[in-house]
Amino acid sequence: MCVLCGTLLSDHWAEIAGGRRARDLRVRLLNRVLGYWGLSLADWAGAIYTIRDRKGRSVVVQDVGALWTSAEQLAGRPLDPLDPGLLAALEADG
Repeated sequence: MCVLCGTLLSDHWAEIAGGRRARDLRVRLLNRVLGYWGLSLADWAGAIYTIRDRKGRSVVVQDVGALWTSAEQLAGRPLDPLDPGLLAALEADG
């Protein structure tokens, strides 16, 4: 994820169009990815996101631009979106 998007823009480019249906789809897709590392994402009133881990800790993020950095902080390690295990898990889920 591009760090500059969260710094320079008030609205992340991925959230500009599509409405509620697109946001719900984004949450489902992101949960498939984040679930690999034991994290989950929830949408709150179509305005913000909450990332949670299995220990009950949570982080609130404003948009998908801030999501990846916050997920890494919550997980306590770098999360590689090209991790071979993640890609295999996503492929197996279809």
